[in-house]
Amino acid sequence: MEINMIIILITSVLLSSSGPGGFELGIILGEPSGISSKIWFDRNTALDGAISWSLRDNSEDLYLHADYLWHSYGLIDDSSGLLPVYYGIGGRVVLADDTRLGARVPVGISWLLGGAPLDLFIEAAVILDIIPETEFEMNGGIGIRFIF
Repeated sequence: MEINMIIILITSVLLSSSGPGGFELGIILGEPSGISSKIWFDRNTALDGAISWSLRDNSEDLYLHADYLWHSYGLIDDSSGLLPVYYGIGGRVVLADDTRLGARVPVGISWLLGGAPLDLFIEAAVILDIIPETEFEMNGGIGIRFIF
């Protein structure tokens, strides 16, 4: 019963998103590398996330992050589609022998191709881990998501 309610809630959120991309699903390559998704709330705000494999230090750690994003249009002029610069705040967890938990501050550029259901993106993120110890880190990647 509870699983059905969760599935209905997630489906409702995905179908009600009303931004430029609605719901997006694809891949991200870099640190991390894995599956990337994005849900638009309106033209300017979205939630993105990744389920990935961190290949740092030759280990295969499970990496999860989620970020609340704001998009600014018009900073870069492009006639072939929308090219918003985005920034946000979120969190990440790396499940490993030394599990890490921290905050993320991503900055990136999305290229929402006019006429094609694709979002190409590149981003960098500053990370402040707070567990197991305080440590600054950077990561980033490039990716592509299909717009549903």
